[in-house]
Amino acid sequence: MSVNIVLVEPEIPQNTGNIVRTCAATGAKLHLVKPLGFSVEDRYLKRAGLDYWNEVDISYYEYFDELREKYKDKAFYYATTKGVNVYSDINYPDDAFIVFGKETRGLPEELLYKNKEFCIRIPMRDNLRSLNLSNSAAIVLYEILRQNGFSGLKEQGALTKFEW
Repeated sequence: MSVNIVLVEPEIPQNTGNIVRTCAATGAKLHLVKPLGFSVEDRYLKRAGLDYWNEVDISYYEYFDELREKYKDKAFYYATTKGVNVYSDINYPDDAFIVFGKETRGLPEELLYKNKEFCIRIPMRDNLRSLNLSNSAAIVLYEILRQNGFSGLKEQGALTKFEW
């Protein structure tokens, strides 16, 4: 199972760094759409991603349509607080792209409207604005992996001084 996480114009380096770490742990591919709100040399970005940067397949795009055109035959799902589909109700195909918008504004409403049947949301209380970007990416990513039996992932840990 292959999953693609897309960040459109991410603004906060720590969020992107955390997502890098999540992608490394799961084997998900990361796609970053410019402009980025930080330098990829940012120390906070590097610190949040720890030493996992070389474990992640990261691609960069000048604009979202460039990514969409490159993968025109793939399924794209748009994570948004405005979505009508609950993320866990979708049966995601292999190589799905999960698209997240910038932290302060999300994805453009025109894009959401044109793709309304592919808009997904994480349920939350009505009086709150949104969840953290890196938490949202992890929630949706792990649901997709769960649906596929966590294929390729180690499911059991081990103690260092004792045996289970």
